[in-house]
Amino acid sequence: MKLPRLALALTLLPAGQLLADTFERDQALKLPDVLISANRQVEARNNSSAANTVFTRDDIDRLQPSNVTDLLRRVPGVQVGQTGGRGSLPGVYIRGTKSAQSLVLVDGQRIGNSTSGDSNLQHINIEQVERVEVLRGSRSVIYGSDAIGGVIQIFTRRGDEQGLQPRMHVGVGSNQTWERSLGLSGGDAQTRFNLGASLDETAGINRTHESYPSDGDHDEYRNKSVSLSLSHALTDDIEVGANLLDNQGKSAFDNPFGRFDMNTFESVQQQPYSEFSVSSVSSYVDARINDRWKARVELGHSENREKTLDKLSDERSVFNTYRDSVNWQNDLTVDERNSLILGGDWYEDRINSSTSFDEDSRWNRAAFIQHRYQADSFSTELGLRRDQNQQFGSQNSWSGTFTLPLNPDNDVLFTYSEGFRAPTFNDLYYPDFSDPDLKPETSKSYELQWRSQLTQNSRLEVSLYRTDLEDAIIFGSNNRPANVASARINGFEAALKQELFGWQSNLGVAIIDPRDRDSGHTLARRARRTLSLDLDRQFDRLGLGASWQAVSSSYDDENNQQPLGGYALLGLRSSWALNREIKLELKVDNLLDKGYSRTLYSHDGSQYGYREEGRAWMFGVTWTPEL
Repeated sequence: MKLPRLALALTLLPAGQLLADTFERDQALKLPDVLISANRQVEARNNSSAANTVFTRDDIDRLQPSNVTDLLRRVPGVQVGQTGGRGSLPGVYIRGTKSAQSLVLVDGQRIGNSTSGDSNLQHINIEQVERVEVLRGSRSVIYGSDAIGGVIQIFTRRGDEQGLQPRMHVGVGSNQTWERSLGLSGGDAQTRFNLGASLDETAGINRTHESYPSDGDHDEYRNKSVSLSLSHALTDDIEVGANLLDNQGKSAFDNPFGRFDMNTFESVQQQPYSEFSVSSVSSYVDARINDRWKARVELGHSENREKTLDKLSDERSVFNTYRDSVNWQNDLTVDERNSLILGGDWYEDRINSSTSFDEDSRWNRAAFIQHRYQADSFSTELGLRRDQNQQFGSQNSWSGTFTLPLNPDNDVLFTYSEGFRAPTFNDLYYPDFSDPDLKPETSKSYELQWRSQLTQNSRLEVSLYRTDLEDAIIFGSNNRPANVASARINGFEAALKQELFGWQSNLGVAIIDPRDRDSGHTLARRARRTLSLDLDRQFDRLGLGASWQAVSSSYDDENNQQPLGGYALLGLRSSWALNREIKLELKVDNLLDKGYSRTLYSHDGSQYGYREEGRAWMFGVTWTPEL
């Protein structure tokens, strides 16, 4: 089945009806108007209850992002706080929640670090990415812990068509940056594959403004990445496959606090760096049992490893986390109006660290069910999940959506959803800085969505929501975590996509009011207003584009005593197809060389902001020879 036919089929099918096409999911990954992450099944975006944003490989090639977080900045309601250029750890805030309160998946596998809760998105090489889906709002019924703010799912590259398709990309840019990648995809009626490898290197920037003299150097970054996808149709009704992504390298960074020497009782200079590895591998079986029942079983393993060293001393530390998982899902079409999703999850986290934890492993198992009813004048969705965790016990999560079509071009959706986050190993067991009696963080969210096809070339999606957080974990004055905080987040989001006079535009606007309910203070590092605008047009072989992103001021601390200034960034990009095989690309980010910071640090009693890259350019050549 060709891609346009699959897109048409998905649009015309009633919600919950299943397709019987070989390589259904691989083909759907190429399409902008379908969604996979919301219910772990291929469905039309319009049929999903989740507020969502989708970036296909065509979008990635057009926008020319340097990394995954460059894409996330364009999503309404998503904010990204860097700590110093390429390779630095980002804070990702979906609808005002913190990084650890949103779930990150790669080909269905959790990649979050079970000690800190971070997902190390900065190390996912964009050349190995086929598609990124962002769900805004809790999806705990489907995914369980960590999906309070939303879900980010990254899919690795897939083959396009039958036959062999090689590709090569070379790029050079500011700060001695080099990008190199090779890939080969292909297949036939039964088998498809994609193999890719890339190497990114940069001399980097000096990430801190004020620090020890040893931190005055630029902080280099190196990332080697490999991806593999393989799928094979055993019969018309059974497909098996496997996906692999491995990113590893070296990232230098500044420590503006220095290292405290217990012998001299003084801070000494450091030149620290980390050797990292973020990887995931999964295998699956898709089976159509009959016309009404489709089952999928996934087995996965992910690793998040980091060794921190110092060029000026023999100091070293290791934090390695491992996760094994199994997911079994059944998609059932009961009749033309009723459909069911039911299944179970199991995963186990393990730690191997130079720091001794009281506990170094734990498991989580869950069962979930979701029912969808499609009437002539409305539809409903109701879900329930029960998690059983080795450490914190049982947790139930509910969700429900009522969809009211006003007419063929306008839908209104009312959604209630619950979420929770299990405490990390650091929260529970880190020596002298933990509390093993912590309870999970919980949330209740209420959302009103309006989706409108304004014209044939214009679509508007608007959301109003409120999220109440309870038992939020913060560090108290005794440097131990505690379930003492509660928060209320009110928000508005709007996404407008349209084509006018040949220009394709994507506008995203978000306004949030994220407050600590006890103090009334604004939550740290959350800007109240954000705006993102992309404009692109193709003139035969020449492509032109521009991006503008604006972020209002915020605070770096919970007491609102350390302000962070707002900023606006302008970027330009272009591409030129010399022929069917060779394309040239040029982009300039932060064209106006705006200085800005999303995170502060302390040194000598003063507050400083981490440096972010100023004006930066990148020139690239992509070669896709025809065989």
